Amino acid sequence: MQQLVYFLQKYKYFLYFLFLEIIAVALIINNHSFHKSKFINSANAVSGGLLNKASNIRTYLNLKTENELLLEENTALKNKLDFFYTVTDTVGVHYAIDTLNFNQQYKYISGKIIDNNYNTPYNFLTINRGKKNNVLPEMAVINSKGVIGITENVSNGYARVQSILNKNSKINARFKNSKHFGTLEWNGEDYTIVQLTDIPRQAVMQIGDTIITGGKSSIFPEGIPIGTIESIPEKISALNTINVKLFNDMTNLGSIYIITNFHKNEIKALNNQNE
Repeated sequence: MQQLVYFLQKYKYFLYFLFLEIIAVALIINNHSFHKSKFINSANAVSGGLLNKASNIRTYLNLKTENELLLEENTALKNKLDFFYTVTDTVGVHYAIDTLNFNQQYKYISGKIIDNNYNTPYNFLTINRGKKNNVLPEMAVINSKGVIGITENVSNGYARVQSILNKNSKINARFKNSKHFGTLEWNGEDYTIVQLTDIPRQAVMQIGDTIITGGKSSIFPEGIPIGTIESIPEKISALNTINVKLFNDMTNLGSIYIITNFHKNEIKALNNQNE
């Protein structure tokens, strides 16, 4: 308290001068419209800049929550889309048909990757979804860019996923611009490149063509992106093998979707009748 009194006594003339200056400026601003408008514009600019900075900071701090909400919204939209299928009539008009009466086939579950390996011949990932989230073995795992892998071992709250970068991984895939298909495998060398094998001789292909899931398995729906053709063998053989550059950066994965195929057991039971 004594220091405050000492400060006021020492700088009383300066403080009195400053007080009078503030009154003078206030009177000028209030009595002259030009000065008043300039002051208001300057104050708005300063306050607007401060509010914008504060808003950016709040947005940054809330990114995790916003991403989680966006993932949940995308999951809901994907599930709603699967209630419909598109029919094209003879004049090219598309109709959306409610599939409640046609048996919904796929359901999407959102999740996150909490552990990821990509530098061994047999790579696995761990996701934060398990039995309590209705996740079971042999379910497709994808993200917005494409295929990631297939669930293998599942606990109550987590699941291990066999990565597409696993030498035991075999996924049915085809060309986006044709129905020719093959088997997607990995030779264990480059984590950005996988191989599409067993391609028919008559398949027409060129570098840059898109490869997608073929839909001939009970795990992946048809049309999930995988990558583009990186290289083609010079000589065409009966069973071609091509290199496919993945859309996904397998070293940088986060949010994912796990896909449930409600028809999987029925399809597997039907296929087992021939064995």
